Amino acid sequence: MTLQKATNVTWHEGEVTRADRQQLLGQKGATIWFTGLSGSGKSTVAVALEKALTASGHLCYRLDGDNVRLGINKNLGFSAEDRAENIRRIGEVSKLFVDTGVIVLSSFVSPYKADRDQVRALHAASDMDFIEVHMDVPLAEAEKRDPKGLYKKARAGEIKNFTGIDDPYEAPEAPELVLYSNRMSVEEEVEVLLALLSERGLLSGAA
Repeated sequence: MTLQKATNVTWHEGEVTRADRQQLLGQKGATIWFTGLSGSGKSTVAVALEKALTASGHLCYRLDGDNVRLGINKNLGFSAEDRAENIRRIGEVSKLFVDTGVIVLSSFVSPYKADRDQVRALHAASDMDFIEVHMDVPLAEAEKRDPKGLYKKARAGEIKNFTGIDDPYEAPEAPELVLYSNRMSVEEEVEVLLALLSERGLLSGAA
């Protein structure tokens, strides 16, 4: 766990509760955490799910690995330490979204189990829903897709610490959902996700 460096700081409670915000929005917030190799379909399904949720009257926001690294995490690289800090920060940001009543779709390779478990624990400590979705595709398939040409560069030695090539990916042991984008269409994946969210009571009460 990250140590608290700032001293003389105290959490300041407000008078508007999470329940108040959820009632205002007519929905309950949750984090849907997509994890998997680069090219496994995380961003693709998150974009499609965001569109489907919005169309059905649910407020959601998508956090994508590259997008976050262009902003709040622009000072982080891809060492194990920087990867851990990247996931810690986005875990905290996701928690803030959930506290407002928003459904947040977080798409990150997040290769290390300990980092993902820390984000899960962060949500659990505040009684927040955290749904881990493993985008499970064979490395060969992800490398075949290679939408950004990253695997090619990693194989050529132009990129170091690339997950699946010279850095490990620790697959989730007990995710809430496993999707196989090499066997399923995006529409099928979204249908399964919506069914899970409905079972969890996250789609009730929307406009």
